[in-house]
Amino acid sequence: MSPNHQSNKNLKKKYLKFIKSQDVLSEPFRNKISQLNDFFLPIGKMIYQVYSKDNKTKIIGLTGGQGSGKSTISNILKIILKENFNLETVIFSIDDFYKTLKERKNMSKNISPLFLTRGAPGTHDTKMLLKCITKLKKYKFTKTVIPRFDKALDNRVLKKNWLKVIKKPNIVIFEGWCVGAKPQKKKDLLIPINRLEKYYDKKKIWRNKVNQELKNDYSKIFKLIDKTIFLKVPSFKYVLKWRLLQEKKLRILKKGNKIMSDNQIKKFIMFYERLTKHMLKTLTCDSDTVIKVDTKHRLKSIKFN
Repeated sequence: MSPNHQSNKNLKKKYLKFIKSQDVLSEPFRNKISQLNDFFLPIGKMIYQVYSKDNKTKIIGLTGGQGSGKSTISNILKIILKENFNLETVIFSIDDFYKTLKERKNMSKNISPLFLTRGAPGTHDTKMLLKCITKLKKYKFTKTVIPRFDKALDNRVLKKNWLKVIKKPNIVIFEGWCVGAKPQKKKDLLIPINRLEKYYDKKKIWRNKVNQELKNDYSKIFKLIDKTIFLKVPSFKYVLKWRLLQEKKLRILKKGNKIMSDNQIKKFIMFYERLTKHMLKTLTCDSDTVIKVDTKHRLKSIKFN
């Protein structure tokens, strides 16, 4: 299926409208049309080609460090897949499957206090996530509900506000910072990577549990992914920089809600540091598509492995 002139025109219009809605004054999107042509359209075409081989629902894993642009790119791909290929796309994040505050409080008491903070493997409801993805992939589709997590409340929203998927999707974009992550070798867990691990995980209970979770339940989920797209940031220090920008967006969009201070964010991303650095080493070769993001937060290159 090739997009015609009218669909290309509609696509550009919707794409530019969406980009405008995402612009933050301090860091506006640049080279909008060239990024569409050089990055987003080729990825959209790749996804369509994968789908068209058997017309079965495909799970696309979109992964990368915090603030790398996963949510924005997911929505751009949804526009492209609809306008150019007439494919229905459902988007959800691994963040939507965080365990409830009550469940994490129990983990913090029974395993390690560090599990109170959402983010690392172990803080997601993997049973619910596995069931959801399996259901979305089934040939005989039945109505599916996907949870929603409110980060300002640090808890799941009421079930009546969950995403309801009524129609079988052609494509599912499953995005998240640790999607597709592989476990580390035991010897790599010995030395603490930051102050958080040094002072609050002296016995290595937290990081060993995180690694065990990746080996077991998370690997079962990630095996259901048909294609993985990795947004490769220049280094971990840019995760902090872009996470601060992300929080600025939240301040603009959600006035009055609980938003983290800069110091709170610096501590918060320590929970992500070990696995993010590990993914930068491993997913460059293991992913189907690698997009390099430069130091100015622009898409620099794309490689289809």
